[in-house]
Amino acid sequence: MTPKIITRDTLAFLGKGQGHKYSHGHALVLSGPPGHGGAARLAARGALRVGAGLVTILCPLRAVLEHSTHPNAIMIRGIDGPTGFVELLEDVRVSSVCLGPGLGLTQITAEMVRVALSSDKAAVLDADALSRFERAPDTLFEQLHARVVITPHFGEFRRLFPDIAETLAEETEKTTPEPKIDAARAAAERAGCVVLLKGAITAIAHPDGRSSVHMATEDRAAPWLATAGAGDVLSGFITGLMARGLSPMEAAEAGAWLHVECARRFGPGLIADDLPDQLPGVLAGLKA
Repeated sequence: MTPKIITRDTLAFLGKGQGHKYSHGHALVLSGPPGHGGAARLAARGALRVGAGLVTILCPLRAVLEHSTHPNAIMIRGIDGPTGFVELLEDVRVSSVCLGPGLGLTQITAEMVRVALSSDKAAVLDADALSRFERAPDTLFEQLHARVVITPHFGEFRRLFPDIAETLAEETEKTTPEPKIDAARAAAERAGCVVLLKGAITAIAHPDGRSSVHMATEDRAAPWLATAGAGDVLSGFITGLMARGLSPMEAAEAGAWLHVECARRFGPGLIADDLPDQLPGVLAGLKA
């Protein structure tokens, strides 16, 4: 099956349509303990900027104050671990969940992942929500389903899929996309969900064999994306797009393109905080 090349035309439909905040979805972003909330805030801001109608950060009760000093448009909710999370996911208006950025590698992370995945809500798993299962990846794969996107960089991919990762070499300017596409396809088939393997060449694969590739190389290169927190924003973009009703594959494809386009629009000197604020201009350009 020939992979699709992600271009501007892939997502020209974004920014169209009308509705109210709940028709544009409610995204939840889980956060870790005090002092580790920045990654979740980056993801939440990305989800809100990309068009989710509401975004709520869920955090331990002792971390509420830390988050409350940040953007007013993002709601904050303290929860008492998995029990409180279960109750929130019973709300039918919750449409997507982001787990991983800054969440930590403790058992509580594994429990939160279990709760989210058992709810059958659309979900994005990144960072700690993936690395927590390094020692027993099959226990994660058993829980994943078709409404999930996982977004590993190479290191996280290698922890979950060590045998598949052996087929990949470190990316260079001369790297071709085929090995990465093949690796993402094999991983998606094993995991049973959409896999977005990050990098200058981003390969996205669906368990049914569909795949796409985004090339942030040559005239679309954005090397300044190699900055702390950039991947958290990408997770937020995908979460927000799924909250709006895009399928996991569509959201991953659109998120990858928007992520690079925001970086290119800002240019050198970029930090992750800058990415979401480039979205209004990028989305406006899609209507042209």
